[in-house]
Amino acid sequence: MTVPALMQNHQRKTYVTQLHKVYNELNQVLMQYQNDKNALNLMEAGLTSTAAVQNIITTYMKVVSTCDNASAPCFSDKYKYINGTDVSTGSFTSTSKSFVLSSGVAIRPIYSKPSTFKIANFMVDINGQKGPNVAGRDLFFLYLYSNGVIDDGPDNAAYNAPLTKEQREAMNCEASLNGCFGRLLNDNWEMNY
Repeated sequence: MTVPALMQNHQRKTYVTQLHKVYNELNQVLMQYQNDKNALNLMEAGLTSTAAVQNIITTYMKVVSTCDNASAPCFSDKYKYINGTDVSTGSFTSTSKSFVLSSGVAIRPIYSKPSTFKIANFMVDINGQKGPNVAGRDLFFLYLYSNGVIDDGPDNAAYNAPLTKEQREAMNCEASLNGCFGRLLNDNWEMNY
């Protein structure tokens, strides 16, 4: 009984470690982009469209493959929530380009409307098409806010980052694409859900 539990715990730590690497790399890339543009913030630097966000990925990250949308071969064709229900295909039918990085991470960046605090979101599958293909295990949504902070993304557009612990905990991680990343941030990069 302890061997499967140990294996599951090890796998979760591996997922979290890989996501933490992606999170750190995105932060570094965004800072480098802003510095290269000699800008005070990301919007001033030119982060004002999906094409601009995609250009940041292709310019500052090691891309090995590009896809026309968020499906195969970049992402899996099917994902589940932690509670076992299927993730709707709406998130994966976007016509926004997706990329596979040299680390095997699949990432789909999308620019958000400038009227919200969130200016971009990144759908990230830390191991591409490989399983388990479960939101909150190897699939996460990260949101870039206008103040340059990457955090989780509640539906309420009035929130600004960083989110509070309560705002992160209020999201339904077990049956949503949002909430699990926030819980990792709350729990110091430990997968306790």
